[in-house]
Amino acid sequence: MEIMDILKESFIFPSNDLAKLAIYIALTFVSGLLAVLGVVLFAIGMYDNAVFSILGVIIFIAGLVLIFILTGYLVSIVKSGIDQVDAAPEFVWKENLITGIKYVLMNIVYFIIPAIIVAVVSMATNLVGNSVDIFNKIMIAHMTAPANTTVVISEVVPQSQFIALGNAMIITGIIACVLFIIFALLQTMGEARLANTGSLGTAVNFIESFKDIGRIGWGKVIAVVILIFLVIFVINIVLNGLNNFINGIGILSIIVTPYLTFFAARATGLLYSDIA
Repeated sequence: MEIMDILKESFIFPSNDLAKLAIYIALTFVSGLLAVLGVVLFAIGMYDNAVFSILGVIIFIAGLVLIFILTGYLVSIVKSGIDQVDAAPEFVWKENLITGIKYVLMNIVYFIIPAIIVAVVSMATNLVGNSVDIFNKIMIAHMTAPANTTVVISEVVPQSQFIALGNAMIITGIIACVLFIIFALLQTMGEARLANTGSLGTAVNFIESFKDIGRIGWGKVIAVVILIFLVIFVINIVLNGLNNFINGIGILSIIVTPYLTFFAARATGLLYSDIA
């Protein structure tokens, strides 16, 4: 499919079955409520009765299960895009739960590698060491300074150390951005591979995910991912802007966010349908 056709079809898709969208919205609300309630009850139990903590853990786990189900359902929407099926998929609770767990594991695998590399780079550039050392020098200066005395930071920390910290931040930041963009593209292919096969092993095959981008076309993949991001970004900006003029309109995000989530999942599936 052409890029604009992918975006147009994906944007219309959530409205094809508003009942499924409504179920997803309701379950999202319930899962968030259960998670918050679980945390609150657990905290109460820490200071009062342990029974509350146990109940809190149970409720939190119930919310987590719902989140996994919702995540798995989004993967099934990706599958509907790959198969180019117009109707929204049915909720298949057990299957959605298993797929949701696989999806979370897949994301951990994809993003733990760039996270480790960035951590190594930050240590190699002494980003952490310089940050901690500068913080300690400033804190010690404040604690030891006479009362009503203003601490001049430039006199406490050498300029060369600030320059070294700035350089470390720039180098680490650039490497982090590049790595996370590359792995985000690979993760998009991994998500589509998981939807297409149901196999976690297939989903985390970095080499095949890389090849998939080449098969579809790097330009097309990057363009679709950027346009998905821009559509979501612009709509949220408009909604936030309207909220400044119309009180309470921000509550529409309860509907808009799931709608855009469906849109992004569908677009991923349609993108991958070129080579499925």
